[in-house]
Amino acid sequence: MRLLLACSIIAGLTTVAHADMRVSFEWGPTKKCFDVNSPPFKLSGVPSGTTSLDFQMTDRNAPTFHHGGGQVAYKGQAAVPYGAFKYKGPCPPSGVHTYVFTVKALDSRGETLATAKASQEFSH
Repeated sequence: MRLLLACSIIAGLTTVAHADMRVSFEWGPTKKCFDVNSPPFKLSGVPSGTTSLDFQMTDRNAPTFHHGGGQVAYKGQAAVPYGAFKYKGPCPPSGVHTYVFTVKALDSRGETLATAKASQEFSH
């Protein structure tokens, strides 16, 4: 019982310690309809031990459409530039769609250290 309690406390502390990772993005130079170049991102609170960042984009209005994403090596940078990875960019068939990027901070073994999300609207 004590071991279970100790593990629960440690797991809770680990989650809290990595809760500060933040990501934001602007569409910037993103072209309409499936621009293959990722938008520029800003990062903060990326945990130590991170060696790569995994980016995945989903469309809240069409969640079954696969936009993909990519991985970028992480060396302490506060920004990821436009075109850092290739994916299938936004292209709402009509009106405005909301797109969400999920970014995972990964260690050298591919284990997730932290996760952050950012969303923006994009119109056709």
